[in-house]
Amino acid sequence: MTQVSERSTTLSSASAAERGRAAALTAAFLRGGLAAGLGLGGLAVLVIAAWISSPYPDSGAGGALHIAAALWLLAHGAELVRPDTLSGVPAPIGVVPLLVVALPVWLVYRSSRDALEPDEGRPQLTALGALCTVAGGYLLVGAAVVFYARGGPISTDTLDTALTLPLVPVLSAVAGVWVGSGRPMSPLLDRLPGLRASAASAAGAGGDAATAAAAGRRRRAVVVLRATTAGTAVLLGGGLLLVACSLMWHADTAQESFLQLAAAWSGRVAVLLLSLALLPNAAVWGASYALGPGFALGTSATVTPLAVTGSPALPPFPLLAAVPAEGPGTAVTWAAGAVPLVAGLTIAWFTVRVAAPPYAERDEAWSARDTALAAALAGAGCAVLTAALAAVAGGPMGTGRLVEFGPVWWLTGAAALAWTVGIGVPAALLVRAWRLRERRVADDADNADEADEVEEAGEMGETNEAVVEARETVGESPDAPAEAAAAKTAWWRRVPWRRGGAAAEKEPDAAADDGPEKPESGDAPPTLDGADPAEVSYDFLPMDAWHDRDAQEARWAAIKQASGGLMTDFPPAGPRQPEPDSESEPAAEPQSEAKSEAKSKSEPEPEPEAKAAD
Repeated sequence: MTQVSERSTTLSSASAAERGRAAALTAAFLRGGLAAGLGLGGLAVLVIAAWISSPYPDSGAGGALHIAAALWLLAHGAELVRPDTLSGVPAPIGVVPLLVVALPVWLVYRSSRDALEPDEGRPQLTALGALCTVAGGYLLVGAAVVFYARGGPISTDTLDTALTLPLVPVLSAVAGVWVGSGRPMSPLLDRLPGLRASAASAAGAGGDAATAAAAGRRRRAVVVLRATTAGTAVLLGGGLLLVACSLMWHADTAQESFLQLAAAWSGRVAVLLLSLALLPNAAVWGASYALGPGFALGTSATVTPLAVTGSPALPPFPLLAAVPAEGPGTAVTWAAGAVPLVAGLTIAWFTVRVAAPPYAERDEAWSARDTALAAALAGAGCAVLTAALAAVAGGPMGTGRLVEFGPVWWLTGAAALAWTVGIGVPAALLVRAWRLRERRVADDADNADEADEVEEAGEMGETNEAVVEARETVGESPDAPAEAAAAKTAWWRRVPWRRGGAAAEKEPDAAADDGPEKPESGDAPPTLDGADPAEVSYDFLPMDAWHDRDAQEARWAAIKQASGGLMTDFPPAGPRQPEPDSESEPAAEPQSEAKSEAKSKSEPEPEPEAKAAD
């Protein structure tokens, strides 16, 4: 019965664990589907609001929902097709609003990250399990949206959508799982030669070499990732700044195109929302313009800082009003080259701030090879990100001349690589050399100060030797200053109010009978309980030693030497004692006089009445 009970308990525990794992997988799958539903619902709300507020709606609520589904697919990189055109030829729409892409990316990222944090009582999923379940739930909803959007006014190519739709949820889920797992470094980054740490230097004082080397590789990988992110952010921020400045420069043209597109306030709100959704695309276009390759406005027009060639095909849209005028570039357009310059310097700064800190020792700084390779890797990462964003930010906007619209991704990536690596690597090496030079100068200054101190100590030693020789020449003891200082301070050690002095005054007889014998003048002072004089913190001398002739002369010599020549050569004469008269009676002993005086004071004076009676 016991074995059967234990077996049943084990089976029940295993079945409970399986049920808990199944519940965790189901919850992660539902998270993915909920993320897709939230993204689609947000776009549907905006489209329905625009349809309700429009004074001249072209279709009913079904058409508005089909447009919302098509926009959601466009946010995932799918190319839309507009069949109803004036020419009768279907026109593709391939420019993806990057701000709309941010919504599904964020939702999938949060869902996959939270899937690795199970609820209480449920087992934790593996990284692969969370990735597959979240992405699977999201793609299930995506397949239903693709099927629904086929019969709308704006349709999609089913095969092309099936290939591009999984990219956004899968990549976003990978990012969420990576963060939820503690941000582990990729094995590819660990195997790069520039990210290998020296096991001997990283091990420290007897530490584990493998652990220290892994920590060094992780630190270098983090530096590369941070520098890559910072350089890309500077490029995009600079491009957005260029677009904003150009829009302010062409404010009249932008206002005219904005008013031309819509007359009602609902249409103008829709145009404004679309402009905001395309603002990140404009930042990527501005970054490509600052890098040099520029962007295309049709098959026969290219916009670069050096010149605007061809005849641009510009549809009326507010953001396109920021395009410079046709003709060669000017000093204002050439100034756009400052954006990639600052991006390269930013990569160098984020690399050197860890590779060669300002107050670090020379042994703590990275080698020149590691610093240069880290900056080069960061520049390469920045180029890859810029090329990917340029590929997504552009695309066709129709047929004919509008087939090419936006930056060319491979030209933009190559230019970003040349700028960031060509500026970041030399700048990082220069800053590293400068900081190490400052450290070397500080070390030299410290060594010079130490040498000066040693030299001064040597000079003081020579001076002391000369003084000793002079004292020996005139017959004076070399230890005379020390003896004078000891004599000068001897009186303080002999005062009666020091510790033990009161007891010696109160019980002189007991101290004379029981204590040690009274030393003679000039001997070592007496100690308590016969202890060694060197071990007693406070000792004292009898009062007779203070009036000793030798002690007085020693004190006077010390005071005269300390005065710097202000004292006289002869000691002051003490108060003269009256000589006793041999003819008169001998003076009474002080003790007898004191006793008689005390007795007279203690006896009361007679009253006046008693004196009168006498």
